[in-house]
Amino acid sequence: MIREASASAEAVRLGDHSADRRMVMLAAMALLVGGGGAVGAWILLKLIALATNLFWFGRLSFAEADMADNAVGASVLIIPIIGSLIVGLMARFGSEKIRGHGIPEAIETILFGESRLSMKVAVLKPVSSAISIGSGGPFGAEGPIIMTGGAIGSLFAQCFHLSAAERKTLLVAGAAAGMTAIFGTPLAAILLAIEVLLFEWKPRSFVPVVLAVLMSFACRPRLIGDGPMFAADLPLPVGSWSLVYALGLGLLLGLEAALLSKALYRIEDGFHRLPLHWMGWPAVGAIAVGIGALIEPRVLGAGYGNIHALLGDSLEMRAIVILLVVKALVWLIALGSGTSGGVLAPLLILGGALGCIAGQFLLGDPGFWAMIGMAGIMSGAMRAPLTGALFAAELTGQFAALPFCIAAAVAAYAVSVLLMRRSILTEKIARRGRHILQEYSVDALDLLQVRDLMTAEPETLAGDWPVGEVITFFEKEARHRSYPVTDQTGRLLGLVSRSDVLRWEVEGCDRETLLAENLSDASQPTAFPDSPSGIVADLIVQSGIGRIPIVERETRKVVGILSRQDLLKARHKVRAGETERTRHIRQ
Repeated sequence: MIREASASAEAVRLGDHSADRRMVMLAAMALLVGGGGAVGAWILLKLIALATNLFWFGRLSFAEADMADNAVGASVLIIPIIGSLIVGLMARFGSEKIRGHGIPEAIETILFGESRLSMKVAVLKPVSSAISIGSGGPFGAEGPIIMTGGAIGSLFAQCFHLSAAERKTLLVAGAAAGMTAIFGTPLAAILLAIEVLLFEWKPRSFVPVVLAVLMSFACRPRLIGDGPMFAADLPLPVGSWSLVYALGLGLLLGLEAALLSKALYRIEDGFHRLPLHWMGWPAVGAIAVGIGALIEPRVLGAGYGNIHALLGDSLEMRAIVILLVVKALVWLIALGSGTSGGVLAPLLILGGALGCIAGQFLLGDPGFWAMIGMAGIMSGAMRAPLTGALFAAELTGQFAALPFCIAAAVAAYAVSVLLMRRSILTEKIARRGRHILQEYSVDALDLLQVRDLMTAEPETLAGDWPVGEVITFFEKEARHRSYPVTDQTGRLLGLVSRSDVLRWEVEGCDRETLLAENLSDASQPTAFPDSPSGIVADLIVQSGIGRIPIVERETRKVVGILSRQDLLKARHKVRAGETERTRHIRQ
């Protein structure tokens, strides 16, 4: 009995995309997740404000406060340590997953944890981050809200019967929605999802993520506020050389990103060598925060005021240099200690400071070059060039500067990928024994058809052979584990394998009966020459049959066979296309 492969065009709807009606269901669910992500961002900001007021001003208030205006004196050395001790205890006795940037943990959950986050993480991550940032930790809120928004999406998805891929879509939708609510950058949030979190480009995930982001953006004015977060009037520099300057600045920013990443993990290695439980590491790192605050109070907290000052070119050169050096040291030490906090806001300050310094010697407003520095550092550190370029433009409302942002982002990205094997995000995951390849390409098995890989004109056995001859053939001549069986016209009757022959011998099968009469009653999967190779690979896994006969669509005559070994040719073809170099135009 023969059946065509469920992989064939008759059984699977082939097309440019793999979307189906479940995308509509995910899109509807993503709208709810987007609203949840916006509410989560609002709660996180309120918690940060509450922690800031409690730690630095001794008052119970949710109003925004600048901790640089504190009057605690020498207590600035103690407050960050107290906050870090609380975070360490929460990580030790709550959940260790609240430690770190937030984005690497989200990536690891997506790729290796079937996109399942716990309620404990959803609650403890924003609380611990608020305590860390509110007590002076030099971090931003974007990493924690990406983790928190992702947890909201993941928890919502776990209430329904969804696949791991569908849970991933809602997790990323929540993360992107949270980022949109914090910064008001919907386009950059969508690109961040694509470049950093989704690890795919499919309508199934793209459409729901976009809808979640739009829902969050619609909710943002009522919860947080509207307009660009760092609105600035930055005149574009005059002259065609400005794009060249942006490229050159991007090269410096790529180098800065590489140095920061390398320094961060050197510091983290140092903490691992301390004779102290990791629960106490954040408190040790907080000592550096307190000392840094004595030198320059602006290093405390997320430092959004610093970004405003850099864009407005309201800081003296000496103050910018001190901010760049002290903020970098304090942030790297605190983050290396394993406390809870994000990387994006500190990166924006460090990239903006370098750009503002360079802007003193370039054409145009130094604040403009600070914005270019923000685009470049985000691209170089996070390996997200499109996100970095658009993020800087959306943050400031300066969309006319996009060509300059793109120039710096691409240059920084090029330097980063050449100097560093991994980004500041994926290095942490690699240190846990997980390798991630952040390059998107079409699966070779989905690109190549069966005819490109199959063994044509394979050996077959005639259905009118006596079973005795077949047994003898497998004992003395057979080179493969199985062979197609055909009738006199070449039409496929079935497949016979060594296990069939062994069973016949054990059962004492009549050796004079014809082979065709002894074929298994189980359906025999087949495929056509124009079937996608990837679907046939799935068929091999599902059926457990290592060699799939390939038949003509009309006549069902055997024209080839596709084995596991043949499928490996697809990878070889792709690798050859990447590495083999030839010249076709003769001189």
